[in-house]
Amino acid sequence: MSPLVWDLAHIGNQEELWLVRDVGGRDPVRQDIDELYDAFQHPRAERPSLPLLNPTEARTYVREVRDKVFDVLDRTPLEGRELVENGFAFGMIVQHEQQHDETMLATHQLRKGNPVLHAPNPPAAPAERLPAEVFVPGGSFEMGTSLEPWALDNERPAHQVHVDSFWIDTVPVSNGHYLAFIDAGGYDDARWWSERGWAYRTEAGLTSPRFWHRDGDGWQRTRFGVVEPIPVDEPVVHVSYHEAEAYAAWAGKRLPTEPEWEKAARFDPDTGRSRRYPWGDEDPTDEHANLGQRHLRPAPVGAYPLGQSPLGVRQLVGDVWEWLDSDFRPYPGFRAFPYKEYSEVFFGGDYKMLRGGSFGTDKAAVRGTFRNWDHPIRRQIFAGFRCARDHRPD
Repeated sequence: MSPLVWDLAHIGNQEELWLVRDVGGRDPVRQDIDELYDAFQHPRAERPSLPLLNPTEARTYVREVRDKVFDVLDRTPLEGRELVENGFAFGMIVQHEQQHDETMLATHQLRKGNPVLHAPNPPAAPAERLPAEVFVPGGSFEMGTSLEPWALDNERPAHQVHVDSFWIDTVPVSNGHYLAFIDAGGYDDARWWSERGWAYRTEAGLTSPRFWHRDGDGWQRTRFGVVEPIPVDEPVVHVSYHEAEAYAAWAGKRLPTEPEWEKAARFDPDTGRSRRYPWGDEDPTDEHANLGQRHLRPAPVGAYPLGQSPLGVRQLVGDVWEWLDSDFRPYPGFRAFPYKEYSEVFFGGDYKMLRGGSFGTDKAAVRGTFRNWDHPIRRQIFAGFRCARDHRPD
């Protein structure tokens, strides 16, 4: 991961490049640091050794940039140029900042020492019995968007996709269910792992989700410096794609594909249309999903009943990113905008899709069409999963 102070100044530098200089046409604030905070010039491993701004300098820099951006916003008509139409450039930078905020939170999870972050616990799940799975009928639905004003290029354009009937878990896989996989010897049985996944498990010596450790006959985890027993009713988090895939095979299921996940999250069978979010078209509130770093942990499975999809699937937004059995590809009719380095350069690489956001994701940076991607070995991110299976008519 990058030093926190690199992320902070990088947020300001991107804001300066796009909003102060490009949209506003203003003189540079700190043109001399552009190369230092170019993510493509310096991989993460190099950044600690760079002559970075110190924390005081970084805060001064981002404050100066933000003041100029507010002035640009006051004076810029949000029309007449594609980059600013409906405030797109400002929305893009808002999302960029919030994505780095989540990255910085993941860096905090990796740090050693006493806890420095604190937050109240999320709400409990209602005392109700939920079905283990939800049936998603086959047929076409509208995937992606052409109307969402702040949608990024890889979410566009809207297009029809056919999905066969399938079943999807009502809630994400819990720690308790994942413990059953561990206790059954799942990490020691190559039958459940892909060839590549087993090679990674063996090389990395994986025996459990990251940040878990044995405590006598049980397990504990470290969460932002707090050592605590594993909460069996929370969604499992800090697992790689390979671990999620192995669990699904052990359970006699599989991971959903990206079209399946989006149909389960957005499709309304009563109207035949795709919603912005599982619960409807209105923006998320605290009653809909666990977002915005309010709780610093996933809510128990089954929480947030007001956030469920029309089909009855819960916690599709917030709590944990969900690994999917799809590679990162462009949609038909994709057009890079406003620069190729946001999406296009990553297409066809070694990435698996993640959807739905986590407790560390801001509501500005997640929606039913938002697409995230990462290497299948990544475990420090706030990622979990749910399972799916084919529908086989009797």
